Amino acid sequence: MLSDHGLLDQQDRERMARFSQNSGISLVKVLLNFGYVSRKSYQLCLEKEGFTFSDLRKLDTDMSIISQMDLKVVDRDLVLPLRMEGEELLVAVADPTATVDLLLISNKFGCKVKPILVSDLDIVWLGHKLLGGRYVKAAVFDLLDRDPQSSAFITFSSKQLVFIFSIIALTITSLFLSFINTTILINILMSTFFLIAIVFKVFLALTGSKLELFQAVSKKELATVKDADLPVFTIQLPVYKEDKLIRKLIWNLQSLDYPREKLDIKLLVEEDDDKTLNAVRDLDFPAIFEVIVVPFHMPKTKPKACNYGLHFSRGEILTIYDAEDVPDRDQLKKVVTLFNKLPANFICIQCALNYFNRNENLLTRMFTLEYSYWFDYMLPGLGTLDIPIPLGGTSNHFKLSNLLELGGWDPFNVTEDADLGIRAFAKGYKVALVNSTTYEEANNEPFNWIRQRSRWIKGYMQTYLVHMRNPARLIKKIGWKGFLGFNFFIGATPITFLLYPLLLTLFIVYLIFDLKDIRTIFPGWVLYISIFNLAIGNILMIYLNMIAVFKRRYYELILFSIANPIYWLMHSIAAYKGLWQLITKPFYWEKTDHGLSKVSDSNHPKNN
Repeated sequence: MLSDHGLLDQQDRERMARFSQNSGISLVKVLLNFGYVSRKSYQLCLEKEGFTFSDLRKLDTDMSIISQMDLKVVDRDLVLPLRMEGEELLVAVADPTATVDLLLISNKFGCKVKPILVSDLDIVWLGHKLLGGRYVKAAVFDLLDRDPQSSAFITFSSKQLVFIFSIIALTITSLFLSFINTTILINILMSTFFLIAIVFKVFLALTGSKLELFQAVSKKELATVKDADLPVFTIQLPVYKEDKLIRKLIWNLQSLDYPREKLDIKLLVEEDDDKTLNAVRDLDFPAIFEVIVVPFHMPKTKPKACNYGLHFSRGEILTIYDAEDVPDRDQLKKVVTLFNKLPANFICIQCALNYFNRNENLLTRMFTLEYSYWFDYMLPGLGTLDIPIPLGGTSNHFKLSNLLELGGWDPFNVTEDADLGIRAFAKGYKVALVNSTTYEEANNEPFNWIRQRSRWIKGYMQTYLVHMRNPARLIKKIGWKGFLGFNFFIGATPITFLLYPLLLTLFIVYLIFDLKDIRTIFPGWVLYISIFNLAIGNILMIYLNMIAVFKRRYYELILFSIANPIYWLMHSIAAYKGLWQLITKPFYWEKTDHGLSKVSDSNHPKNN
């Protein structure tokens, strides 16, 4: 039928038939989701043949009929029985020629069937909405049921609350008994902790710069890779109201150097996200991903959607990309090649993240400096010292079997990636870093940046609280070195952001206002310690930003490192917002708007 209209040639038909037979996916699903025909062309072709499409959402349904179907079969074949109409069973189909599927339905229900032609996306939407209950519950509660100690479902344990309130009570009592000595001690402890945390980060960065942990995969190695030997690779694309980025997303994915039939790309769309679903429906060129509709269930988070997608993933290796991501063309082949070289206990390969719009404004420049020292220096330093690596939110490539063994992501943790890195390390698994980069859109708007960063910092707080419920147990799992690294990296990061404005305010008040009370509380020797710690801490962070430019040769950014104290104040604002949300709504996923940049991603440096 489609070949009669010039949409498919003989080679395409043969290729589709082989792929459908080998994968078990229906022909119509292959046709519409693997880059052969656009949905608009498909619908126009059928309408010319005399077929009429109905709106599935306006049709009556009988749950007693629908509940007898297996969601994975519905998702695979795009056939969904709706209700009895007289003596006939009304069946929604995306392919009016699917006679074998209709015969199976007829035999299953023991009656004649009456097919009604509808959009494949509507079948997917309704099927997942009505039949996805047990899968979405598993996505939310599996980790909590299997290992409640590793779940962020409970924010503060009873012991942690006792400890926190005991410290508060002790501090208040000490202030009443000896106000001056207590404030002096608090000031010294804050400033000293601040400096130690910064020194540790600089030490990590210098270690990462001297001992390169990136596992290099050369172009010569890639040239020997045969497409037939490559495994199926699942790419999860969790999106929410990203309708403006769908076209760009397809363009970026099409540039990946990987066989089309070996890619299992899942666009994870929330049940109520009609904007994104309609953007997919309105595409006037072929899509290259399958849509998975995530049924509504709280918490409404990215890790919950990714866990749901695991139930429908076919790949041996799985990765996550965000809607605006631009990965290097050869990234997937590099990952497969490196996995083949690494020992079996390496279950994840993290790619570096950076930004294609780094020179758009001051904020994007500072963001780029931060990501550069984070992924190019600090994470290699953590790996070199054998300290748990908090994974990035995208471009971490997992062996799917090991990911399932770990219980997937924690849907109650808003930095599920960092948490998963810690859990993997505790199980004896390792993470490697490969010489490949995924380019993202740096946040170019301050309030949008604070929304994003407050979620990240809140997630670090969650991760720290979860894994510090039983410190002795954590030491046993990851050793003393891992324990100290975890505390100074995951734990100290939000604390330094919270302390920074306090130290800065005390210093400014001391210098500007000649208040006897202030000078009584903070005598000269305390001031000198505080100034030293604050000044050296800021100088070290400026230095860290400066060295970040060298590996990627972003030399034009080096002078912007001086603005790091201002950038840290923004972190502090985000940290206090994150702390407030940790107490009031810990599972709330602060949505970050994408697609705000006016810089094209076509100019980013590919294949570094």
